[in-house]
Amino acid sequence: MVRTGGVLVGLCAVGFLARTSYALARTPVLALFAASLGAGPEAVGLAVAISTVTGVFFKLPAGVVSDVIGRRRTLFAGLAVFALVPLAYPFVESYAALVVVRFLHGFATAIYAPVAMAVVIGLAGARRAETLSWFSSVSVAGNLVGAPLGGLMLTLLAVGGANRIGDYHLVYGVVAALGAAALLLALWAVPREAAPAAPGEHALAGVLRQFRTGAREILLDRRVLATSNMEGMQNLAVGALEAFLPLYAVLVAGLTPLEAGLLWGVQVVATVSAKPWLGRWSDRIGRVALIFWGMFACAVPFALIPWFTGFPALLVLAATLGLGVAVVTSSTAALVADLCQESQLGSAMGAFGTIFDVGHAAGPLLAGFLIAAFGGHDYRAPFALIAAILVVSAIAFRRVMARAPAARPVGEPTG
Repeated sequence: MVRTGGVLVGLCAVGFLARTSYALARTPVLALFAASLGAGPEAVGLAVAISTVTGVFFKLPAGVVSDVIGRRRTLFAGLAVFALVPLAYPFVESYAALVVVRFLHGFATAIYAPVAMAVVIGLAGARRAETLSWFSSVSVAGNLVGAPLGGLMLTLLAVGGANRIGDYHLVYGVVAALGAAALLLALWAVPREAAPAAPGEHALAGVLRQFRTGAREILLDRRVLATSNMEGMQNLAVGALEAFLPLYAVLVAGLTPLEAGLLWGVQVVATVSAKPWLGRWSDRIGRVALIFWGMFACAVPFALIPWFTGFPALLVLAATLGLGVAVVTSSTAALVADLCQESQLGSAMGAFGTIFDVGHAAGPLLAGFLIAAFGGHDYRAPFALIAAILVVSAIAFRRVMARAPAARPVGEPTG
């Protein structure tokens, strides 16, 4: 048990370094780098989104592959991308090259994220939700460090208030160093016995047959898809809020950019702080009810945000939304793990991650379309419609889970 705990701590440290590296590469450095290369608003959006597109298409295959060839091997493939692809950024001198490198960099989280979750679940035993929540919270902490670090570096490197192309190249050198540190730490933290290879034939035909079987079984499981959809739906709201809360706060509510940033920050901090404790609760009392009511805890404050303009009220609503996100996300991945066999964990986490990315990408697009449809200044109706989608999805989830067989208890042998 002591050794397992040490491995989990090591995995959390690896996740922190990897996520810090990835966040440093993304916000706010990426958008500014793209703009410095002559990209307009639409092109900047593409540069930011293209790595998420990689995850949409490749997280499920990566998870299935990990079930076939072994999770440790696949985990290191993802960490190698974290370490090696950023080495290409210093050679980027055009927008087209930046988009290509961003697409390739997306393979880092596309490969690493579902497999890391499967490894953590395999080590967690009966404390799946709590352990996953700690792992997720530490990873999110890496995101919180990476973004301000990038802004600080660009500020210190600026000459006359402006950054040169070489400044961005230097930042991405730090991105590569952090990715390499995550890879080296994983060599120590992830022993072979922590993620044994899945049994099966080694011939190409056998590997392909395992791949097809694993993907088909997961994609045909309504309970897995319904649970993953809850993660995607709450991420729909989070993605919409990420894109349009700053605009609403500054342009409509009349707040300062600093106050707008604090609104987003308090939402993230509330999620990170509450997830481990809610995960422990999920392990004790069950997951379906928490996910169901957690969606309402997301939908209600989300719908109420555009009805208020005062900073204190918006701060409370943002924090409440963050707690709702924590209630949902502390249980979703653990419930997916409860519903599948040990040999399918990688496939299940791949499907889970794909739906997560679809929700994250769709949120800003849907919110932008709805806000434009209502004249560009009315946030109330668009936010209410998105909140309604969350509520309808929660009701559909509960009906699917009520009709489906009960989840297999953790630790029970699978047939």
